[in-house]
Amino acid sequence: MKNSNAIIDGLLEKFRPVIGEDFNKYRNHVYRVFLNCLLIDGDNANEEKYAIAAVFHDIGIWTDHTIDYLAPSIEQAKIYLTESGKQELIDEVSLMIHWHHKTSKYQGANEQSVESFRKADWIDVSLALLTFGADKKQLAENKQEFPNLGFHLFLIKATTKNFFKHPLNPLPMFTR
Repeated sequence: MKNSNAIIDGLLEKFRPVIGEDFNKYRNHVYRVFLNCLLIDGDNANEEKYAIAAVFHDIGIWTDHTIDYLAPSIEQAKIYLTESGKQELIDEVSLMIHWHHKTSKYQGANEQSVESFRKADWIDVSLALLTFGADKKQLAENKQEFPNLGFHLFLIKATTKNFFKHPLNPLPMFTR
């Protein structure tokens, strides 16, 4: 593997039993989002924050068995950051997770990292139809190293299932 990150690998291993058969799908999504962050934001000082946010941003899908996963994902990140003595990152990582599906530009505290993370996730969710100026060749190489493995199909199925359960709130993970 050309790209690896010890934080991502270590954290994901802890969640492997919970994620189950979706592990490789989610792992690859996490890596694509993380690498997209690094393409968008050249500030190496944010790499650890991006790694942590990438692991936790959708984890509530599995830990809480819900498509309304923002709050549970943030809670899991807070637990990790508190237990690892990184409380100073709680606000910023929480903002990255909370706003990662925002459909317009994020403006506010920690704007650079939150907005970079939002764009990074949108690049992956849109299958790189949206690039926000990221190098298309590098995006393609990252996707080749970390293939989709059905992650988007998984999301479509989960969203469709939620639509029938909650037709008045089919996409609770989207924020304005």
